[in-house]
Amino acid sequence: MSQATKNAVKSPKSPKPARQPALLPVDGPDEQTIKVERQALTFSHLNKVYWPKEGFTKRDLLNYYDQVAPYILPYMKDRPQSMNRHPNGIEAPNFYQKNTDGKLPDWLTTYTNKNESTGGTIEWLVCTGEASLLYMASIGCIEMNPWHSRTRSPDNPDWCVIDLDPDGNPYSQVIQVALVIKKILDSLKVPAYCKTSGATGMHIYIPLGAKYDYDQSRLLAHLIVELAHNDKGIENFTSLERTPARRKKKIYLDFLQNRSIQTLAAPYSVRPRPGATVSTPLHWEELKKGLEPGNFTILNIHDRLRNEGDLFKPVLGKGIRLEETIRTVQDLLGEPS
Repeated sequence: MSQATKNAVKSPKSPKPARQPALLPVDGPDEQTIKVERQALTFSHLNKVYWPKEGFTKRDLLNYYDQVAPYILPYMKDRPQSMNRHPNGIEAPNFYQKNTDGKLPDWLTTYTNKNESTGGTIEWLVCTGEASLLYMASIGCIEMNPWHSRTRSPDNPDWCVIDLDPDGNPYSQVIQVALVIKKILDSLKVPAYCKTSGATGMHIYIPLGAKYDYDQSRLLAHLIVELAHNDKGIENFTSLERTPARRKKKIYLDFLQNRSIQTLAAPYSVRPRPGATVSTPLHWEELKKGLEPGNFTILNIHDRLRNEGDLFKPVLGKGIRLEETIRTVQDLLGEPS
């Protein structure tokens, strides 16, 4: 078993245009071997259609991740990956692969931790750079799902996340909830950054700087969503109830994502959904009428990146003073510190 990478996550470089020509030419053969980061990668079945309605292929997916690599890698490197594989496209059966256990090429890096449910171990694939990113895409990982923490500090997440998970609610209500949470965080002087999930929801990230553990991160998220749920403007269509059957047509304010080995789609990850949508960081000012997750796809994200750069870069900053923030919120809720 190889050792987990010890390289620190580096800040993304300044925005630059997507690389040209494409890694895999449109008129190229159905199988190609290309060297990426000095590693020879063989990509097969490149003309397989992954999005039947749009006609997007596996080749299109690989070219997307090649071009977006400078932006997505800061949120992927040194992180174990939960691989959601769609080897035959978005309309065919998919499966999750967490435990690789000797099933990977030797050049890839892995990280082993205890499997709490079985008492055994899980050997996770760790993304270390573009070659491993493209390897994952080549085995059908349309979306990328990294840990919130890195292998060098596995118990200390880099961010706290609040996941707004609607149940058929219009996206206008998701936006309304996000803005309530933003108002709360502004009052606490806590920086926060939002992105579309690429599906139906929205993710709000708070930088922690890997200085706190998952229990502290989860407590912070729980307290924030309690405050938000108490807001009279949104209480009728939000819920803290985890079970979907008990919260029909309400937006779940999910704070339980802040757990070890829990994952969400990375910033700039494609989602296995119609349109080839991308989980896209936003300016808070963009949360207004007309915003929809389907606005951002593999066809237009590169132009956005050239114009806006990486809006999520501060998420990897030094982080907030979490203990002080928790005490303040507990006081607001009337809870003992």
